[in-house]
Amino acid sequence: MNQLFMLAALLLAPLAALYAADAPKPAKPNILLIITDDQGYGDFSIHGNAHLQTPHIDKLGAEGVRFERFYVNSFCAPTRAALLTGRWPLRTGCHGVTHNAEAMNPSEVTLAEALHEGGYRSACIGKWHNGEQYPFTPLGQGFDEAFGFNNGHWNNYFDPVLLRGSQPEQAKGYITDALTDEALKFISANQAKPFFCYLAYNAPHSPYQVPDKYFDKFKAQGFDATVAAFYGMCENLDDNVGRLLAHLDSLKLADDTIVLFLTDNGGTAGVKTYNAGMRGGKTSVHEGGTRVPLFVRWPAAKWQPHVVKPIVSHIDLFPTLLDLCGVQAGAGPKVDGISLRPLLEKADSRTWPERTLFTHNPIDETNKFPGAVRTQRYRLVREIKGAAGGSKAKANDASATPWQLYDMESDPGETQNIAADQPGLVQQLSEQYEAWFADISRAGLRRFPLPIGHGAHNPVELHAPQAYFDKPLKFAGGPGFANDWLTGWTDAKGKVWFDIDVTTAGLYELELSLACPPADAGSRLRISVGSESLETVIPAAPAPEIPLPHRDEVGKAKYRNREWTTLKAGALKLPKGPAKLTLEPLAMPGTQVLDLKHVKLNLRTAQ
Repeated sequence: MNQLFMLAALLLAPLAALYAADAPKPAKPNILLIITDDQGYGDFSIHGNAHLQTPHIDKLGAEGVRFERFYVNSFCAPTRAALLTGRWPLRTGCHGVTHNAEAMNPSEVTLAEALHEGGYRSACIGKWHNGEQYPFTPLGQGFDEAFGFNNGHWNNYFDPVLLRGSQPEQAKGYITDALTDEALKFISANQAKPFFCYLAYNAPHSPYQVPDKYFDKFKAQGFDATVAAFYGMCENLDDNVGRLLAHLDSLKLADDTIVLFLTDNGGTAGVKTYNAGMRGGKTSVHEGGTRVPLFVRWPAAKWQPHVVKPIVSHIDLFPTLLDLCGVQAGAGPKVDGISLRPLLEKADSRTWPERTLFTHNPIDETNKFPGAVRTQRYRLVREIKGAAGGSKAKANDASATPWQLYDMESDPGETQNIAADQPGLVQQLSEQYEAWFADISRAGLRRFPLPIGHGAHNPVELHAPQAYFDKPLKFAGGPGFANDWLTGWTDAKGKVWFDIDVTTAGLYELELSLACPPADAGSRLRISVGSESLETVIPAAPAPEIPLPHRDEVGKAKYRNREWTTLKAGALKLPKGPAKLTLEPLAMPGTQVLDLKHVKLNLRTAQ
């Protein structure tokens, strides 16, 4: 009998091999990566917040794998650069949140580019915040589709004008709902092949604007307008996550879709009511500024729901997703993260290596601090005192505090600095930080010049926060965040200029988006690039304010839209290559030249 079995096995083996060769390989999983903006670890009911309810996000966390110690940067753009590339943000060129310091080097290999090689179609929906001009944009960094906005925040959340690719498009309804609608359409249109949907909600980032039913609920509970709007935005987000998960169920895609949920930095408005016992929020390098949720669900993988205890980081998502999808990254820069697959597959983490993670707040091209080191047990912190966690920090800033050390196991709220008790550990960890920072910044940091002339992005706008300028010019909103403008041009010797990179030589039409009180009209302005120049006269352009639906008083002063005037200034013949585009007054009959929103260049004739 045994001989008969052996003979049968020998005869059937070739057939089995042939069948295995011809059998279809399992389809690659889809990816839905959801990231929210300025929502902290404590802004979820699953983490103990008794003030709001996030049942759909809670359910996602309960059904999948929850990472208890997941770390990101303490503000927006660097986190996004890290999770999209698997590399520490400074390596990618991202070292800020505005002035084009938020852009990534086009040579970076993003998740979208790597997954494209594996047969994926990808969409970036929502907030990009890693560069405003192609090829820094989503379409320039490997995404097949893009709908949302490229800079750091948006001023109007109701019926907003967003970008489809590089072209403006009127959206309908509340922005979080509209972005969800776009994601649902993308998922439906690509259900027959593997897709990567990068859904980057801009809520609950300020301005604090939200539909009445969400705001009224929390205002009735006695919260001030800011917190009521913020928590309302959080609950609206949860409702939209529920819509996404229900859509995957209805299309029978849930089993084969990896769903990730995370946020980009520590909390903001909600921190003062509940922060899960942590110290610090957005911009802080303490625990509350960098520890955020990470939930991962993939039913087809048969992971048992569990909570992961080891520390992990945003740089780990890139290698993890490529590993889970069976995709090779291909040639490209060195990846810093490691695959989290072993932690996803098993709750037992005893074989997981001990790691040291780092945080740096990239404020400009030079600052080394604020910074922090996180081991499984300890947090080492060096702060810059001042507004926004030291927003004016420079290299070797004298205002940097001494290193602080906290035992996160016995003192998770960081109340007792034990640096004096463990000088050896402080020296060891601080030396690791110094070596790490030297490594990630060794290529140098700079603001990339603004590219113009790409067929994929024409015309192109150069926005005021991306400009250089002389005093007394200043940004209307202070630091020059997204959507701001230049004002105070009261010195006829003051200039404004942009560093540009002309990728296609040719004839460019120039337009200015500006404001000028009638009493100050008539300034003569020269616009020059190299030896080419034109002159134009500034007309009266009152540019009244456009009312926005802010819930809080701060928002009314901080986030402003105006009816800007467009001035067709003329055309310049530009050669290919790097250059400086300069705006220089030749005459100023009034008290000021103009307020400048942006300069638009439109390639009409290529050479």
